[in-house]
Amino acid sequence: MANSDLSMLLPRVLIVSRRTIRKNKFVDFVGEYHLDLIVRYGAVPVIVPRVSGIHTLLESFEPIHGILLCEGEDIDPSHYDAELCGLTPEELEHIRQLHSSDAATDKEKDSIELRLAKLCLERNIPYLGICRGSQILNVSCGGTLYQDVEKELLDKCLEGQRVVHMDYENYDGHRHPIKVSANTPLHDWFNDSFVDDKMEIMVNSYHHQGVKRLAKRFIPMAFAPDGLVEGFYDPNNYNPEDGKFIMGLQFHPERMRHQDSDEFDYPGCNMAYQEFVKAVIAYEKKLSSSTFVPKYIKLNEELELKRKLILKSFSVARNIYKSDSHMIASRSSELEAGADFLQANTALSLQQENRLKQVGATIRNGSGYTHKMKMNQVREKTARTMMANMSMEQLSELVSFYGLMHQICSETMDRKMHELLVEES
Repeated sequence: MANSDLSMLLPRVLIVSRRTIRKNKFVDFVGEYHLDLIVRYGAVPVIVPRVSGIHTLLESFEPIHGILLCEGEDIDPSHYDAELCGLTPEELEHIRQLHSSDAATDKEKDSIELRLAKLCLERNIPYLGICRGSQILNVSCGGTLYQDVEKELLDKCLEGQRVVHMDYENYDGHRHPIKVSANTPLHDWFNDSFVDDKMEIMVNSYHHQGVKRLAKRFIPMAFAPDGLVEGFYDPNNYNPEDGKFIMGLQFHPERMRHQDSDEFDYPGCNMAYQEFVKAVIAYEKKLSSSTFVPKYIKLNEELELKRKLILKSFSVARNIYKSDSHMIASRSSELEAGADFLQANTALSLQQENRLKQVGATIRNGSGYTHKMKMNQVREKTARTMMANMSMEQLSELVSFYGLMHQICSETMDRKMHELLVEES
């Protein structure tokens, strides 16, 4: 088989890029270590660009067999209970100046990654979060973060408990100790590297925020001497052989390497990626084997009649949605069965809701949908009538005007984004 065919067979892992500026232009990137390890263990990394509006297009990246989220800026505090941090405005401003490259927020990246994290939790898609990715996972499940570890945590520690969690001068070489909890995946991976039964390892980290309140569904796997959670997982969704893997690591196992040989500090450093991809492969196999297996349930006469009425209702809605039919009012009663069904089944799965959108049946009641369709038809008819009376020259000028407005808006948005980044840096 040709090498070009392999990507059609291997499972896909989505990774969201991080945005920076190079030569006065935006550049999206993902750390090479993450990509290397995903490929090494048998999956295909698919980079989701940090582009405005991409969070509305995530369905285009299907099928999704795994999600790896890694570095990036601080998560917008509005996504968690940040008002209880106790920091003054002056202290927060000092933090932003001290950590200017990290303390900036990126709401678009937040939207993309929070949506992907929730998608994993809905479908039990394997998820590995490194650094910011672990914070995204915790926040998605209702946990909170320290807005600044040093200000909120380290100042309260005894001298022997204080930890430096980031060293700007020695990014890859910086290490600090963590204590691993027994009977956790992290313990299994590093068990052979513990010295004197201390269950401690030296890890690389680069962050000024971290888990404050761990979401209830998670179990901590490691702590720094100052008490900060350095790793956690969902015990009810951890079985790599069965396609289950939900985990967050605050430290960077992929960067724990010897500077002269590029070998890992410990044999267990790569295990997070190896077990994650193992789960991704198993999840893909389960998904593939179940996709086309119909499960027929025999209904009694009453339920079968209801089923047919609902299907007919959706079919009518689809036809109205796709056509310019003027028969909406005459067929509005046929929409009621589908509307009632949707009203009574608000807890739809993501796949069901997407399917209903595709057939034009996202209505919550027949009258509301009918009114909306009528208004759209009236507006379109008015616009067409007005433009039919315009000359070719007027239409050409109208097209040029809206084209110019689009260009000006795009240039203004780019300039404002650049000015914002310059101010924050």
